[in-house]
Amino acid sequence: MKLIAAAAAAAVVLAGCTSTSSTNESSAPAESTRAVVIVSGGGATTPFTTATQACSTEEGFLSAGNTATGLRDYLLAQGKQVYTAPTNAEWGVVVDADPTSFGPFKDCAIVLPEHLTIMSSADIDFGGERLARFVNYLNTEYGVTEVDFVGHSNGGLWSRSAIKLLKAIESPVTVTSLTTLGTPHEGSVPGRVQWGEVPPEVCGTAESSGTAESSETAESSDFCTKFNAAWIPYAELGDKGINREDTEKYLNGPTGWNGAQGAALDGIPVTLLAGTKFELPGGDPTVWPYDGIVSRFSGWAATLPDALMPHRTCWAGPLTHSIFVTEAYNQMIKPAVPWDWQTALTWNTDALARVNQAIDESATALEQPTRQGC
Repeated sequence: MKLIAAAAAAAVVLAGCTSTSSTNESSAPAESTRAVVIVSGGGATTPFTTATQACSTEEGFLSAGNTATGLRDYLLAQGKQVYTAPTNAEWGVVVDADPTSFGPFKDCAIVLPEHLTIMSSADIDFGGERLARFVNYLNTEYGVTEVDFVGHSNGGLWSRSAIKLLKAIESPVTVTSLTTLGTPHEGSVPGRVQWGEVPPEVCGTAESSGTAESSETAESSDFCTKFNAAWIPYAELGDKGINREDTEKYLNGPTGWNGAQGAALDGIPVTLLAGTKFELPGGDPTVWPYDGIVSRFSGWAATLPDALMPHRTCWAGPLTHSIFVTEAYNQMIKPAVPWDWQTALTWNTDALARVNQAIDESATALEQPTRQGC
């Protein structure tokens, strides 16, 4: 399979799963009413899993999909109760796809109905509504009363939307923390290029003077150009709304989405993780460094006032947005030593440890100064 021909990008359309199982398990996890909910990003297809039930672990398949498997496995090992919110890049429930596709999964224990499944190519608030329904489902079926959201990419925006809605409807579920990884709080780089907010020239020129540092810069520039070009077919053919919303204008404009969130994050500690694998010294600071899709500037919600995000902590590592971006880099740039999945935000053990730390420290986080590390 050629990732370049597959177009683009951040919207890795993973395999789905089918099952005739009931939507209820025979028994809910008894250890805790607090749970971690992992929310995948734009264009992703991720199955519903619980702390005890997932998809096949057969070689070549991922038990919770491309985005969530590394996170889920790590957090379960730390003793957390973990659920993955179902997301689908197409309308309908999550279904099996070609097993030769990138990061496939199969034989999932439970398939939830469409009204509990985030449509991951569509509108932010539509996804937030589906996620809020899913959280209330966890309360009804599994007794979950407290949730720590871990959102990758647009999963962080869907989580923010759901938080606002859960508060508005006085849900019995309390959100105790929000951790985002590579979330375009102020827009994605490909989205901003696609809709003309920044020119393609923002990628710079792929020139190297022969030093290791200049070579890395040239490769970052080259990848930026090629990846943004590959994004165009996805945006034109596969997108159902999310790409246009991953822009500075939509999110931060005079009547933008961020402002509409109001006080939704009051009382909720937020931890913002960003990837900085690609760098261009002297480049546009709203773009560079970035993870191949989202800049540190955007991932850290740099211009969001404290009124909208009262308490935040920031972390960054030299990582890509996802294993899809890592694999796209391997194919587009052809490095002498191919990058492995440890280069990706949702698989790197340092990043995963920081996610776990954010959850563990959430009870006392608001007692600490805001904007640490930002």
